[in-house]
Amino acid sequence: MNLFRVKRRVEFADTDMAGIAHFAQFFAWMETAEHEFLRHCGLSVFFEHDGQKYGIPRVSASCDYKKPLRFPDEFEVEIRLAKLGSSSLQYEMTFIKDNDIHARGTLSACLCRITDGGLRAEPLPGWFRSAIAGTVPDQPQ
Repeated sequence: MNLFRVKRRVEFADTDMAGIAHFAQFFAWMETAEHEFLRHCGLSVFFEHDGQKYGIPRVSASCDYKKPLRFPDEFEVEIRLAKLGSSSLQYEMTFIKDNDIHARGTLSACLCRITDGGLRAEPLPGWFRSAIAGTVPDQPQ
C-alpha cells in the first residue's frame, strides 16, 4: 500500500467570505489524514510504551494551492509516506476532487519521548516500523 485516501467535504465553517476553503484548513485536513493513516496501521500520534509517553509532533508543513475547493465540495486527501527516517516520517499529500488536483502538501514529523523537561527525538521502534512496513517506497541507499 503506497497510497491511503481519506474522503472529506468542505464544510461552511472551513471557508472564507468568498466560500472558498481557507488556506489554513488544508493543514487541518493534512493532520486528520495523517491521523487516519496511522490508525489504519494500528498506530497513533500519541502512545505509551514501557511506561514512557511518546508523541509525533510536526516539524515542517507546506501546501501549494492549484485550484480552490468550495463549500460543499467533496474531495479526497491522498496521503503517501514518502520517507521513513531514523526518527522521522515525511508525508506527501494531494487534494483531489473529480480527478483534478486542487492542492499538494508535505508534512514532516518526528518521534519524540515526552518528559517533564520537554520533547526529545527518539529512533522509531521496530514494532512501529513493522506496522508501517509496505507503505513507504524503496529508499535509495
